[in-house]
Amino acid sequence: MARVLVVGAGLTGSLCAALLRKVTAGPLHLTVWDKAGDSGGRMTTASSPHNPQSTVDLGAQYITCTLPYAKKHQSFYDELLTHGILKPLTSPIEGMVMKEGDCNFVAPQGVSSIIKHYLKESGADICFRKCVTQINLRNAKWEVSKETGSPEQFDIVVLTMPVPQILQLQGDIVDLISKCQRQQLESVSYSSRYALGLFYEAGTKIDVPWAGQYITSNPCIRFISMDNKKRNIASSEMGPSLVIHTTVPFGVAHLEHSTKDVQELIVQQLENILPGLPQPVATKCQKWRYSQVTNAAANSPGQMTLHLKPLLVCGGDGFTHSNFDGCIASALCVLEALKNHI
Repeated sequence: MARVLVVGAGLTGSLCAALLRKVTAGPLHLTVWDKAGDSGGRMTTASSPHNPQSTVDLGAQYITCTLPYAKKHQSFYDELLTHGILKPLTSPIEGMVMKEGDCNFVAPQGVSSIIKHYLKESGADICFRKCVTQINLRNAKWEVSKETGSPEQFDIVVLTMPVPQILQLQGDIVDLISKCQRQQLESVSYSSRYALGLFYEAGTKIDVPWAGQYITSNPCIRFISMDNKKRNIASSEMGPSLVIHTTVPFGVAHLEHSTKDVQELIVQQLENILPGLPQPVATKCQKWRYSQVTNAAANSPGQMTLHLKPLLVCGGDGFTHSNFDGCIASALCVLEALKNHI
């Protein structure tokens, strides 16, 4: 039975695992590791510690399907719409730039519900807090070491974490990456930003005419969303939840600052935009060191194969572009690379 490890429980990793399960006829031992405490990657949804029903999307806010992908990836959208995981975005988002033929979707249970759906479809063993440190060749298998626990062996490894984290891995993988591949990987760059989630008590009123708003005149804040309103969820049992995304220049300038200090700065700027906000009952500040790809790997559409026997493949938006369709495109390319090896 082939033992396959997917590193990264974000969109590309979870979809890779689901697609692999779908196309594999024989028995397959599928494992997904992520260094975080939950799945989602940059499509993560955080819950209030006081009320798990009250949530905020700290990464992707909504999904835009552009005209070129509407047919190409129609089956993926149809599946998620049929299951109620996605629904059309009908709430007003001020300042949103729409191109002709674009369709926007929102995830009523939070964007991480997309990832959870694919992980469930995959039937994989999902393990969190598994931070991979080394990858070595041992008897025609990959021996994968992590920060804690014993190394484990796999026949195939798929790496879907941000490219700089791939380049930080130690072991035989360092020498297996060719000079040309290393140059391509080192050319991948990302923007950085912070997201702040604010949770309020049930019954709290925040009276704004929009569900989301792009801000163009603030050095710190780029986007604000009333997350419950964005998803058209009204409940007397939970209060509103706000999410604030910072600008990239602010994110870069404060990347090495403490999240506590950054949170204070964001809250100060928020007061200028929405004066008199009530006190939240809980907050969650998220640093996105690798937010969106600004420069993808050249000449490796969708994936990069680092080694053939045994197979070691990289995928993710670092090899396409940072949105839902970019991750689908990468997962399909990874699947193509894996097909002949399972």
